[in-house]
Amino acid sequence: MPHVFTNNRFSRRAGLFLAASAGLAAAIRPARAANDLTFSQLYGPATATGISLTPTAEPLVGKTITLRGYMAPPLKAESDFFVLTRFPMSICPFCSNAADWPIDIVVVKLSSASEVISPAYAISVSGTLECGVKVDPDTSFVSLVRIVDADWQKV
Repeated sequence: MPHVFTNNRFSRRAGLFLAASAGLAAAIRPARAANDLTFSQLYGPATATGISLTPTAEPLVGKTITLRGYMAPPLKAESDFFVLTRFPMSICPFCSNAADWPIDIVVVKLSSASEVISPAYAISVSGTLECGVKVDPDTSFVSLVRIVDADWQKV
């Protein structure tokens, strides 16, 4: 019995399948990767009017993005929000002084309450990017950049 890939009929089918699969994968990858951001692609320079977004991040306001980082130690064990940081933090950012507060953080408002994860593990957060000063009515926490209606997973 001949090998599957030596028979012309199967070779053409296999080739068409592989070509179609590769084309589909290529079509999916750029659309997903286009909204993946890093912290260095998020924050622009600080100006007299405040922190700005980069030209890469600015058009993504109001759109779904994915950002990787670390969950800062939260105020309580289960919450519907947390702070995403570029680097792991071992102390609660709410309990430290302003000098220890990182400038590149993002407030994450979850679509539903979630348990916390150790700040030693990298996570990936997906949700809608918001920008602008906002005071949370429940916590009085002031944020400049937020990811809302978000979900996260361990990387």
